[in-house]
Amino acid sequence: IWWSKRRRSSVGVETLVGRKGVAVGELWPTGQVRLDGEIWQARCEGGCGSGMEVVVRSVDGLTLVVDPARVP
Repeated sequence: IWWSKRRRSSVGVETLVGRKGVAVGELWPTGQVRLDGEIWQARCEGGCGSGMEVVVRSVDGLTLVVDPARVP
């Protein structure tokens, strides 16, 4: 029993928030993002180019709301 209770379940759209993906095409403001081998519809208010890394900020239905990842 202890083994099954040791960590939280990792299912549902809330697990996508904060994860990084890559823009498949340009997001001006909508397009597609590859996240863990899956392609999702995405919206980026500021826009970003193809191949840029993005971070998921929220989920609106089946559309990811993303921002460009900041490179330190």
